[in-house]
Amino acid sequence: MLTMPRSYEKRKVERKQRRCEAIIQKECHVQAQEESSKYLAILNAGLATGLTEELVLLTAEQYGKVAKLLMLPNKSYCFLECMSQEDAELIFGNMNGRANVGQNETVIYMSYFQQLPALGVDTWSKSLPKGLVLIKDFISEEDELAILESIHMESVTGDSLKHRKVKHFGYEFLYGVNNVDVKQPLDRKIPKECKKLWVKLAAINEREYYNFEWLVPDQLTVNAYEPGQGIPPHVDTHSAFLDPILSLSLKSDVVMDFRNGAQKVSVILPRRSLLIMSGESRFNWTHGITPRLMDVVTTTKGNLTVKKRKQRISLTFRKLRKGACNCDFPLFCDSKHGAIKERKEIIQQEKAAQLEEFNVHSVYEQIAEHFSETRHTPWPKVTEFVHSFPQGSVLLDVGCGNGKYLDCNSNILNVGCDRSPGLLQVCKSLHYNILRCDCLQLPIRCRSIDGCISIAVIHHLSTAERRLKSLQELVRVLRPSGKALIYVWAKNQSNDNKKSSYLRQNKALNKEKTTAEQQRQETLKQLEEKAKQSPVVLPIHTNRTEFLEQDVLVPWKLKSKETQKNTDTFLRYYHVFEKEELENLVKHIEGVTILSSYYDQGNHCVIIEKIANQETTGKTIKTVL
Repeated sequence: MLTMPRSYEKRKVERKQRRCEAIIQKECHVQAQEESSKYLAILNAGLATGLTEELVLLTAEQYGKVAKLLMLPNKSYCFLECMSQEDAELIFGNMNGRANVGQNETVIYMSYFQQLPALGVDTWSKSLPKGLVLIKDFISEEDELAILESIHMESVTGDSLKHRKVKHFGYEFLYGVNNVDVKQPLDRKIPKECKKLWVKLAAINEREYYNFEWLVPDQLTVNAYEPGQGIPPHVDTHSAFLDPILSLSLKSDVVMDFRNGAQKVSVILPRRSLLIMSGESRFNWTHGITPRLMDVVTTTKGNLTVKKRKQRISLTFRKLRKGACNCDFPLFCDSKHGAIKERKEIIQQEKAAQLEEFNVHSVYEQIAEHFSETRHTPWPKVTEFVHSFPQGSVLLDVGCGNGKYLDCNSNILNVGCDRSPGLLQVCKSLHYNILRCDCLQLPIRCRSIDGCISIAVIHHLSTAERRLKSLQELVRVLRPSGKALIYVWAKNQSNDNKKSSYLRQNKALNKEKTTAEQQRQETLKQLEEKAKQSPVVLPIHTNRTEFLEQDVLVPWKLKSKETQKNTDTFLRYYHVFEKEELENLVKHIEGVTILSSYYDQGNHCVIIEKIANQETTGKTIKTVL
């Protein structure tokens, strides 16, 4: 059996060290050096690998004195500042390539650095969100044991929820809708062992002037979290429950993350503590537990370390609300969202043309050049449809934009039309056959076109009548047996558990550096005033996230051609389509058959054919409203 020479192994280790040093330099902006200093880095072990403060100090201080240990969240390296250069040399000489304190007891490697890096964002020492109260040792060990026996989680067989055991008292909490069915109370009531909690809660409420809306709950959800399990960031439904929400932690500690826009606060929930979420913290901050085996926690010395999770039993107490929520926090308030939705639908019928002029046509005119720069690659299935027409056919692209489909098939006559002069100017510079018109009234004679495409157009029309009218115009100009392809943006941006390219481009969310709720909060803060300029009250969609509503304003961030930096943000109106909504709209047109319908990268699509020797008329649209 051949063995590698020691010089090869040494070079291999050195290459690994250089790679680690390069990563640290890029992420922390500190420089490694050959000569010794009092600053050391462990290159291949840190909080991300499960290294603890206790183990580092226990090992290093056998050889020299450590003045400061710096362990960074989510990093597989850490730093030591030694009392002197001599201490650093002794630690380096005895630990580098020798100490088995890495992951799975692997050997660690060390390097000298010029200085310690600046501290990143500290989410542990921040003050608690307004309205959030944490009471340590809220119950005794005897009370904990009595409550655990009363809820009897051992009786829950298997995982009653996807990732954890759950038991409900009073009413069942329905996770799919984050609510309860008030007409279906449970026979299993909140255990009497919890009664002494409400006496304590009432005393605290009176002493601290909290003014809670309730002091005795009627609903309890018990979750058994095993190590590695968690719960996604969320806000308990406003209209379902009164203020506050209580969470009692039994058997072990855990770290819960609270987020509001770009703000993040990590809170350690000790065993037997009570967390009270009221006011702003209950209504306007998301809370969640990241699924992992270890938590990053603070130590008595002010450092960060890791702590292995154990089984935790969480008791969440709530009081049912009767009626709408009247809080001052509209972002997550379903009561206020419902009021806006009702108002939106009424106004939409009256101001459709104004809305489209202000939030579609005017916007495209201002972003035309930038928009064209981002629309240069034809979609494969559209190209395939264009190539299906024989030589000499006439194809009309309604809403052609910058004309990216007008040169896909040179064997046919391609004609494009659009409402935007700016985008038509791009087509003109490319010598395409174009005309300016509105998709609701095409200046083309009946039965004169072999094929039509309408790609990402009719979702800019704000009523069902207007969307139907645009489809009728496509069919009107088609020859008998002529075909049309229509693409509209889908409300559901995932299909068969696969995210569309639109969602995959949200790198921050996909890498779990933020949450969709957090991004939505930030969008609302930035654009709420601008949205008020729209002729119709509509919700603002947050780019690269799932749609929450069908009729939305979608931001377009205009970039400077010179600096490539955002210079302004415009809001475009969209009606995103539910599944089968497009097919149902087509069915209201006589003389048309649907050849195929499919989902393509976040779009609902249909191919239709005009039936030979039949006039095309439109049925009433009232049934689809």
